[in-house]
Amino acid sequence: MPTPQDFPARGRIKEVRGDTIVFLPSTTNYELHLKNANGDAKSFPNDRPVAATLRATARKVWTVPSGGNFVAPIFGPPRTIQGRVKWMDERTLVVQAGLDFVIDMPSSDDAIDLANGPIEVGRMVNVTAFPGATIEVRVPAATPSV
Repeated sequence: MPTPQDFPARGRIKEVRGDTIVFLPSTTNYELHLKNANGDAKSFPNDRPVAATLRATARKVWTVPSGGNFVAPIFGPPRTIQGRVKWMDERTLVVQAGLDFVIDMPSSDDAIDLANGPIEVGRMVNVTAFPGATIEVRVPAATPSV
């Protein structure tokens, strides 16, 4: 049975700024500023492929009828994450928003708006995230041998 860690985001670390990692997800033009969940980030190689778990805590979640997969803003800390649910359990979603984000659901049921049906795998959701989205660099992606 899958877990949220089975949905890594792939990309590159542009730079480390104190406890913030600037992450460049593959196949996007995003430059996401995420809090480091690993501890010491000095050993992370800049501009090398990595696989990471991106996590945000939802302030509000809506089911939406249509729209694209995106993270806003494109540059900086993520505030809005919209996409299709790839996996879920009672308190966690994995949302494909151009890259996979693990979303911790809000603690209050009032912060979940089901105007367009229940949250389920394949359904489009829009998430307003609290500040402080994190990145946990799991493994450097494989590099081709020469």
